[in-house]
Amino acid sequence: MSNHDLAVIEGTRLRSSLAKVLHRAGGRTLVEQIVRACEPLKARETIVVVGHQAEHVARVVEPLGAATVLQQPQNGTGHAVQVAKRALGRAKFALVLPGDAPLIRTEALKALIATHRNGNAAATILSAVVADPSGYGRVVRKSETAVSSIVEESQLTDEQREINEINSAIYCFTLEKLWPALAEVKPNNKHREVYLTDAIAAMSGKGETVLAEVAADSREVLGCNTRADLAEVDRIFRERKRNALMDSGVTIQLPETVLIDPDVTAGEDTVIEAGVQLLGKTKLGARSSVKTGSVLVDAVVGDDVKIEPHCLVVESRLEDGVTIGPFARLRTGTHVKRGGRIGNFVETKKAVIGEGAKVPHLTYLGDAKVGAKSNIGAGTITCNYDGFQKHPTTIGKGVFIGSDSVLVAPVHIGDHAYVAAGSTITENVPDDSLGIGRGRQVNKPGWASRKRRELAAQQPPGKSSRHTSKKSRRREKKRR
Repeated sequence: MSNHDLAVIEGTRLRSSLAKVLHRAGGRTLVEQIVRACEPLKARETIVVVGHQAEHVARVVEPLGAATVLQQPQNGTGHAVQVAKRALGRAKFALVLPGDAPLIRTEALKALIATHRNGNAAATILSAVVADPSGYGRVVRKSETAVSSIVEESQLTDEQREINEINSAIYCFTLEKLWPALAEVKPNNKHREVYLTDAIAAMSGKGETVLAEVAADSREVLGCNTRADLAEVDRIFRERKRNALMDSGVTIQLPETVLIDPDVTAGEDTVIEAGVQLLGKTKLGARSSVKTGSVLVDAVVGDDVKIEPHCLVVESRLEDGVTIGPFARLRTGTHVKRGGRIGNFVETKKAVIGEGAKVPHLTYLGDAKVGAKSNIGAGTITCNYDGFQKHPTTIGKGVFIGSDSVLVAPVHIGDHAYVAAGSTITENVPDDSLGIGRGRQVNKPGWASRKRRELAAQQPPGKSSRHTSKKSRRREKKRR
């Protein structure tokens, strides 16, 4: 069995310069969704016929093991299959799918193939019964099991308009029957194109067996012709993913508000609150919680982790028992070890936070390593960039960094050392030492009152200035 995806459609009705099949729904491009649905069929080869933005489509499908064949010019669906003939080689059967119907499931394709083979058919159509068939070609049957033809909507008779069984443009063909029928098809239509539907009518007219397998879920054949269609298809994909996670033991609050990509995994008894986005290849362990408004991208999260509201975690790893947030931003390369804590308004980048270490609030750590059980005070900054390159900051075990400290990299703070609050540290601090890097405090008695008199004397004459001046003089007299 060969799969043949007709990924040649431009995005004109989407009002986009991007090829339709490269638009995304459910976290993947449309064409990728289709190729992935075909993968479990273990076909001898998957061929994607490309046209508009062929190189971009090839970059998506070739890593998935699909081959591409260029259709140039693009003369219809029948012509697309013809240009793939050489690539199909000696295949006996071909499964043909459009590039813009991404909701199709592997199970529906298996049912289509089984119906085709068991019925010794020349062609088998995957059809769907819908309440509103407008916009789709209708499947016209000549008996309960056999199909006469597929009639496009523009050519329907009044009687045929009442038919609610639609063509999905997903077919299974016996190729020795298809090639002669396609050779007979003439482009006698306003677009001057060769249509696969005409080949099906030709086979039926010659007495060949043409069957239709009705999809169990009509939503699977939905196409993406407008932005509204894309949104609906995306919604269905997201719903499928959320349901799959909930079936596996994950709690999702207000599921319709939660966005989860297809490769995301989560362990039992993990709780995902409203408004969360889990993107890319994010992995959540068991009994963890992700609270409202947080976004995780390609994050690896262990067991019993608490992610407080409105955190952003990108390409980072959180080990078991970690707590972060609220309002924390963990950038690429952050690794928080077991039991670590990242508090509110903390930003990290390429930072390793040791076991049990705490970074409670208002801190930036870039290109830094923090040892186990260390405590980083509020307002601490690692100055990791000198305008030309990045430099590391290393903080040992059991270190206490006082609030509002600036650590100018490269710098090393030894184990169990202290850094006094408000310090600018430019040199290494040895183990068990106190590092102080700030100016000496000087108090100047009477400076403030003298300053007020000077300012008052500079004001122009007026009621408010005279009043202020008298009050100031009275206060000074009492002091003296």
